[in-house]
Amino acid sequence: MSRFILKRLGQTIIVMGILSFIIFMLVSMLPGDPVYAMLGGEISVDTYDRWYHALNLDKPVIVRYLLWLWDAVRLNFGTSASYHKPVMEVLAQHVPVTLYFSFLSFVISIPLGIITGILSAVYRGKRIDTVVTMAANVTCCLPQFWLSVLFLYIFSMKLGWLPSFGFTSPFIDLSKSIRQTILPLTCLTLGGIASITRQTRSSMLEVIRQDYVRTARSKGLLERKVIYIHALKNALIPVITLMGLRLGMLIGGSMFVESVFNIPGMGTLFVTSIQAQDIPLIQACVLLIALVSSIVNMVTDIVYAIVDPRIRLD
Repeated sequence: MSRFILKRLGQTIIVMGILSFIIFMLVSMLPGDPVYAMLGGEISVDTYDRWYHALNLDKPVIVRYLLWLWDAVRLNFGTSASYHKPVMEVLAQHVPVTLYFSFLSFVISIPLGIITGILSAVYRGKRIDTVVTMAANVTCCLPQFWLSVLFLYIFSMKLGWLPSFGFTSPFIDLSKSIRQTILPLTCLTLGGIASITRQTRSSMLEVIRQDYVRTARSKGLLERKVIYIHALKNALIPVITLMGLRLGMLIGGSMFVESVFNIPGMGTLFVTSIQAQDIPLIQACVLLIALVSSIVNMVTDIVYAIVDPRIRLD
């Protein structure tokens, strides 16, 4: 197991090195003068020269990449032109908000998706299976952005039940935080519940037809034991992969929901940095999202290997 973890860790480092180079090159190839794009055309020559040298634009592109990578390893991404403060300070203000919503959505969607998937598989062909399957299929087709706008229109603008924007820490005002969290959290969670339900149902239907499950039933074991002890563990193997992908998507793809509800998280920060063409902030946001996704994928592989020891032999 230790060898497997070291192997996955080495692969993650290589992937991050490749991704960092791609991210840097893509941002470097943005059209126009980077300094004027960030600060506008109405700047002094001294300001232009200061930012030109701060971004190392006077050096060859490979040297610029190596210097940027060395600073990134030391968590030094420079100064944000739009926020006028170090990039790490800006990230420290916005990242916890996205992690808060991602963690809540993940914790809620995983057990609900697994439970509904098991019920749908166990009662295959019955009314509960039809309802669950139809609801999951429909929900998977609904974009988060469209759901966000729809919920905002119905529950905030028309009914006035819930606030339409903002975020308050639960440590500051719990009641207000809950009210502001309900709509965006629902939009982030519904898709996860639907996708995990479908995958769990498909996996359970395949597993419960296996010989060892029939043998367990023939021994007189309770159906509950057969399902939750013998069948569920093997059925969860493909679900674990989906769980890892889901967590990575939550952290990297919450920008639409955050933008609609004006939540000061990573999504809103990323959109703002692109609109302002804030190059240091764009590079830091993309690299952070790639890093989190790579770490989540590595942890998923490790959990996968724990559940199915055969994976360690790959």
